[in-house]
Amino acid sequence: MTTKSDVLIIGGGPVGLSCAYYLLKSGRKVTLLDAKEIGKGSGSGNAGHIVPSHIIPLAAPGVVISALKWMLDPAHSPFGMKVSLNPNYLMWLLKFVFACSEANVQRSIKPLNDLGQLSAKNFAQMIAEEKFDCSYQEKGLLFLYKTEEAFKGGQHEGEFMQKHGIPVSIYDKTKIHEVEPAALDHVIGGVHFTGDSHLNPAVFLKLLSDRVRALGAEMFENTPVTGFESAGGKVRVVKTASGAFEAEHVILAMGALTASASLARDLKLNIPIQPARGYSMTMSATKQMPSHALILGERRVAVSPMGNVLRFTGRLEVGNYGMTPNPIWIQRIENSAREYLRLDEKLDVKETWAGLRPTTPDGVPIIGRSPHHSNLILATGHAMLGLSLGPGTGQVVTELVNGRQTAFDLSPLSLNRF
Repeated sequence: MTTKSDVLIIGGGPVGLSCAYYLLKSGRKVTLLDAKEIGKGSGSGNAGHIVPSHIIPLAAPGVVISALKWMLDPAHSPFGMKVSLNPNYLMWLLKFVFACSEANVQRSIKPLNDLGQLSAKNFAQMIAEEKFDCSYQEKGLLFLYKTEEAFKGGQHEGEFMQKHGIPVSIYDKTKIHEVEPAALDHVIGGVHFTGDSHLNPAVFLKLLSDRVRALGAEMFENTPVTGFESAGGKVRVVKTASGAFEAEHVILAMGALTASASLARDLKLNIPIQPARGYSMTMSATKQMPSHALILGERRVAVSPMGNVLRFTGRLEVGNYGMTPNPIWIQRIENSAREYLRLDEKLDVKETWAGLRPTTPDGVPIIGRSPHHSNLILATGHAMLGLSLGPGTGQVVTELVNGRQTAFDLSPLSLNRF
């Protein structure tokens, strides 16, 4: 059986669903495939932070040295790395090391800022227009610090962001406890990125998935892509275990699966992505809920109050990892949260989660046309920001498909940079 469609989107996570939403709103007909359940992959268990403030890429000066230091303190390290002799993995690591430079930061700031601001605006508009009830709050993202050294580093980063138009407030010890009463007494200061927001990602993605279906999308779950046929500079057939798909336009938004061997072989594209695992634990609301979305500065743990639940998110593990949560790291994330926040003696944990984030070696997404296929658009490699950058990506991908000028210059996000 061959299914023909106008636009075929491969990947039903935050990016794929956002592309579907904006394409449908523009009048296109959309078919959406996912290897598992749509809207229930790695995007559903993340922190739910919408962070236009995140304009510094993952690959930045000092990151390699910090990672080595963290690995000497395994009980608290926010970073982990598996040793592997896989040539693609080794090449990715080498590219990552070389990308940890000031030049990469300067190259990346404008496209990340443009995409982040567009996405934040689109979130607010979409949630208001669609009346999505997903614990959305525009209260900013607040970093908490326990040590002078880390607080000074946070202040320096905040001042850097301010120079690029990001709204920032710096709080001393007195002010931070007024702003966030859930912080323990030894928290000495904070940096507040007031233009950020947060929501419950699983609820948002369910609502978005339902809306995409209501707008007319054909949706195929549990339909992994097994290969492609290309001819004449176009993707002609997308092969799956359930049958073949043909489309005028194909959007590749598969997340961590984008670098699979079958893709590289059939599309003849080198898409340098490695899966990076993260963890979260979700519990019933505590007696004293944090009033803001937080980052616990020294421990790099995210905290997300979401109505009647609270979520902690942390850890970045690069390498060949599965999606089963390691209970040791779940406990360590809780231990880290207890260093900063007033928490109940026993938490009512509802869910523990591990998910894979698609990470490029320079820490910047890949968005743009395939260099070898006129009808294939790549929208992947968003790492921890797939949810945050989804609606912005959805808009610019829709503009590409419809032959319109994109909201900003996408050339710094092109696959050709590698």
